[in-house]
Amino acid sequence: MPVAGNAMRRVVLAVLPLVVLAACDGEAAAPSAAPAGPVAAQVRAWFPPHGIVDTIEIDVMARLPSRDAVLIAPNGSLTPANYVHNDTAPSNETGQWAAAHSWQNPVTGDNAFAALTENAQAGAAVHAETQLLAILSTADLPLPDPVAYRRDWSHYRIRLTFGAPPAAPETEEIAAPAPPPAAQQE
Repeated sequence: MPVAGNAMRRVVLAVLPLVVLAACDGEAAAPSAAPAGPVAAQVRAWFPPHGIVDTIEIDVMARLPSRDAVLIAPNGSLTPANYVHNDTAPSNETGQWAAAHSWQNPVTGDNAFAALTENAQAGAAVHAETQLLAILSTADLPLPDPVAYRRDWSHYRIRLTFGAPPAAPETEEIAAPAPPPAAQQE
């Protein structure tokens, strides 16, 4: 009887997907496109410490490359970024490569003779490689009038444009950062 039970279980498992398919009305649902909307980017707009005080640095991590960054003044005037740089899927390698380059940085020291010994694994070392599956973008926005920005910074906005041609660009607006504290005069 256990053999018949196993055979019946196999038949049920084989027929079950056919029953589910037969229950459908024959119309397959069209795959839905990803909803157009926010880019879902992580954005940081800031004045780097000990950096140039009349330039806003923008760092973005997103699924789409940055096309442009624009500073929007309260009166509507636009100041484009000096440059926008995209780094697709940045990677980093760390550790030692003793098996491949044993004469450069093996665990046993700078001894090329260690690579020629019978036990090549004795000089093996740790090697790590990481890769970010996103696009990192940076941009610099110059302040057209640093005094006016310091006075009215809370009304400034930054518009970021994302996408790769020929796709339609996607935009996201963020608040401009607070200006760095004024240097204290002696």
